[in-house]
Amino acid sequence: MGEFVIKLPDVGEGIAEAEIVEWNVKVGDLVNEDDPLVSVMTDKATVELPSPVAGKVLWLGATVGDVLAIGSDLVRLEIEGEGNVTSVAPAVESPVGPEEFSPADESEPGTEPEKAAPPKSVPRSRSSAAAPSSLQGGKPIAAPSVRGRARTLGVDLRYVHGSGPAGRITHEDLDDFAARGGGPAPHGLYTDHSVEEIRVIGLRRRIAKKMQDAKRRIPHFSYVEEVDVSELETLRAQLNGLRREDQPRLTLLPFLVRALVKALRDYPMMNARYDDDAEIIYRYGGVHVGIAAQTPHGLMVPVLRHAESIDLWNCALEIQRLAEAARAGRAKAEELKGSTISISSLGPLGGIVSTPVINAPEVAIIGVNKIAVRPVYDHGAWLPRKIMNLSSSFDHRVIDGAHAAEFVQRLKALLEHPALLNMDL
Repeated sequence: MGEFVIKLPDVGEGIAEAEIVEWNVKVGDLVNEDDPLVSVMTDKATVELPSPVAGKVLWLGATVGDVLAIGSDLVRLEIEGEGNVTSVAPAVESPVGPEEFSPADESEPGTEPEKAAPPKSVPRSRSSAAAPSSLQGGKPIAAPSVRGRARTLGVDLRYVHGSGPAGRITHEDLDDFAARGGGPAPHGLYTDHSVEEIRVIGLRRRIAKKMQDAKRRIPHFSYVEEVDVSELETLRAQLNGLRREDQPRLTLLPFLVRALVKALRDYPMMNARYDDDAEIIYRYGGVHVGIAAQTPHGLMVPVLRHAESIDLWNCALEIQRLAEAARAGRAKAEELKGSTISISSLGPLGGIVSTPVINAPEVAIIGVNKIAVRPVYDHGAWLPRKIMNLSSSFDHRVIDGAHAAEFVQRLKALLEHPALLNMDL
């Protein structure tokens, strides 16, 4: 028998490091050649790494959320033959499982947890590692998957005995608790000292860094205007009533995209990206619209490319395809980059006003708020009208306030008089 070390490969041109976002194996598992071992995330994409050989997993080199340099030891396997290292380490327990935290994660707030070193001791038995649960004043220690399962079962983790390192509660502990007749969490008033730790990893980490960088580097200013979309909503309902079976239902977004395309002809500086390091503005002829989409994994912005060349129905079809791909985690890397202006819409949850964050390095983002019926005084009478606010943000280094206001007023005119959307004026 030999030991085979798998190192983190170069998963893309210019990539120096990658984040571990999901393990598909654990210590002790038998894997075949080409079986998926782990998913890693880079600045460009999420990549699933297969095993180059068959063997038994001896050691995992990181926990979910860790960032490793290219070339770092990733997995150690016991294989038939000599392997690719000079000495064979004994099969030992991994310092952490694929979904667990290392004991170092329990450091005080504001301190940096130390990385767990490769294991050097023999495996512990469940009885020797047992520790009292957090009923004695501490917080329950458990992986997010264990906490989620406990919530589903209605189990208060403070009442579960943890057998893992430092009293960590495992899935087996939940099973044991249930087998002993453990009941759900108590009802009524009781003191809750629990604190749940949620590591910021994967896509959530990417979102956090991108939003932080955008707000730190870009001097945002926002402009809010209300739009009467009564005529637009009437037209949308009529078109949906006439659509063919192979055509998608029209939402507001395709109309807004068409309005953007027309307005950008007069205000091309809005359709730009700003390289603030080189101090160069790249102004684009093609309109590549980022459509912010909420997914189970977090916020993603798939890109509707060359919106200037797409009619209303095909625009709706492509928006639907991109949104479904993003929610299902099937969006390709090239479909998530290259936008020149973005739209942010929360639909009926859109509220009255929002302050959307610019999708850097773009210079403008259009926020769509919810539609509400409001009384409007017109020619001596109060009329019920469908009103929607547009809340837009701009990069003040590139866009002046007056130009932003003119641009939004142009959008307002196009949306309030939708016949203009199909006229070349």
